[in-house]
Amino acid sequence: MTTSILNDKSLKFLEEYLNNAAPTGYEWDGQKLWMNYLKPYVDEFFTDTYGTAVGVINPKAKFKVVIEGHADEISWYVNYICDSGLLYVIRNGGSDHQIAPSKIVNIHTKKGIIKGVFGWPAIHTRDKAKEETPKPENIFIDVGAKDKEEVENMGIHVGCVITYPDQFHILNGDKFVCRALDNRMGGFMIAEVARLLHENKNKLPFGLYITNSVQEEIGLRGAEMIAERIKPNIAIVTDVTHDTTTPMIDKKKQGMAEIGCGPVIAYAPAVQQKLRDLIVDTAEKNMIPFQRAALSRATGTDTDAFAYSNGGVASALISLPLRYMHTTVEMVHRNDVENVIKLIYETLLNIKDGETFSYFE
Repeated sequence: MTTSILNDKSLKFLEEYLNNAAPTGYEWDGQKLWMNYLKPYVDEFFTDTYGTAVGVINPKAKFKVVIEGHADEISWYVNYICDSGLLYVIRNGGSDHQIAPSKIVNIHTKKGIIKGVFGWPAIHTRDKAKEETPKPENIFIDVGAKDKEEVENMGIHVGCVITYPDQFHILNGDKFVCRALDNRMGGFMIAEVARLLHENKNKLPFGLYITNSVQEEIGLRGAEMIAERIKPNIAIVTDVTHDTTTPMIDKKKQGMAEIGCGPVIAYAPAVQQKLRDLIVDTAEKNMIPFQRAALSRATGTDTDAFAYSNGGVASALISLPLRYMHTTVEMVHRNDVENVIKLIYETLLNIKDGETFSYFE
């Protein structure tokens, strides 16, 4: 394997994939882009009713290994249109109300995308002694309409989904910045694993299910559904985790992780310990830098959905450290992206057909 995994084709796909909007419940356009990129590297695809997409290598094999990311991004819904033509919103996933004021938005309608802005009272008009902070109930979108009727004539109605238009860019040569790196980076990284397996002509002794789940941001729902369908023996999930080195984050509560220092391997009840040990050993043998995170009752990722499905599935979590989660300027380090890909790839080469990871053998 070469020192640099990502090539021009990879980066072109990454940019196109990130720039495409795929809010929770509306992931299918992004899934089509993802499947088109993955197509040369897998034997077949299947999708489910809600839009999860799975590329399969060795589909006839009885022993099944999943590598998984999630496809959806946080967004808003139009919740109420007032008589003066302003739109009030509710969350679709964990959208951050504090970053909303002055952001441009895309409102998705049957007539196409309508632009709007999250308005906010000018600084001159606010009472400095008791300033209101942005809250879900007081942030609003202005689409330049004079009244409710004009809004409705534009094709906007309650239930229209709203996304941010922020596009992919690179800071200082090696920091990838965009909205929705959580977790389209996961879908990108597992696709790159499939590409490496194909280019390096690796023959796996098991079926590999490259899974891009929907609806993670509202409760791991896509993973719950697809886990029941695949019935895997092993699941390796990749998602993002917090870089805790920026201001106003308490490391004593959040732990220590930093972009550029490698993938973060999770310790948690949902993580099968022997599978995790294999991942740690793989990192050490291949000199892949890594960090560790201790998670409490749940990982909060699709790992939980796979782990507790089908009577228990050996599952593990490899996270990509990220700054500014659930904002429009999420940031990751290119080296970490490459090292997550390497770690999943090398781990797959170490998994044996029929491996149980039993604590009692």
